[in-house]
Amino acid sequence: MEIIRNILLILHIVGFAGVAGSAIAQLPKVKEGAAKISGGILHSSWLMLATGLGLVGMMYAGDGDGPNNAKIGVKTLVLVAIIVLALVNKKKQPVSGGVLGAILGLSVLNVALAVAW
Repeated sequence: MEIIRNILLILHIVGFAGVAGSAIAQLPKVKEGAAKISGGILHSSWLMLATGLGLVGMMYAGDGDGPNNAKIGVKTLVLVAIIVLALVNKKKQPVSGGVLGAILGLSVLNVALAVAW
């Protein structure tokens, strides 16, 4: 059970890296007017959602106290905001730097919530 939890956790972190890295990779293209929502942002955010749900499910199935529902709820809302921003702006080209910055900021907020709360 611990191995599965560790695999899910690693994939969750890889999802964050994909969202943040893809957003950072598009920032230089804002000046050129060629920035877009890449597949890396969308796929990585869906990966974060799937692995996050798996991690929460494992916490409920475990013998411990269970997850902090408020924390999980807030993190899920932040992730849904990332997904909505990405989906709404997927077909727009160029994407503004504000959208990419918001996606990057929300992904960093999600990590800060995970670590500091």
